[in-house]
Amino acid sequence: MEDDYSVADFTTGMQNLIGQHSWLDATIKIVFEDDSVIFIDGKSVPHTVTNDDLPAEVTLRMSIATLNRLYRRELNPAVAAMTGKIKVEGNLMAAMRLDSLLHPPAK
Repeated sequence: MEDDYSVADFTTGMQNLIGQHSWLDATIKIVFEDDSVIFIDGKSVPHTVTNDDLPAEVTLRMSIATLNRLYRRELNPAVAAMTGKIKVEGNLMAAMRLDSLLHPPAK
């Protein structure tokens, strides 16, 4: 099994990817069980990813283990939401864009 990534690892990884995804056009906040946050601002120019707890169009609440399973494609996002592993508050369409950020198309 692969090593799990931390909140800091995901924040850095998303910071490196976000500039390539101007289509995101949303603000997304991921809140973890320990109250740490990843805030993705795909509306600002330049796009930013921080650990600031700011208002967002959609807030996703999950464990870091769930985010790792999503990233490794061991867990389907829809199944995770239906089974309560992810709690979605706000714009569901914006939430669905997160999968494309975690798994950008191959070039």
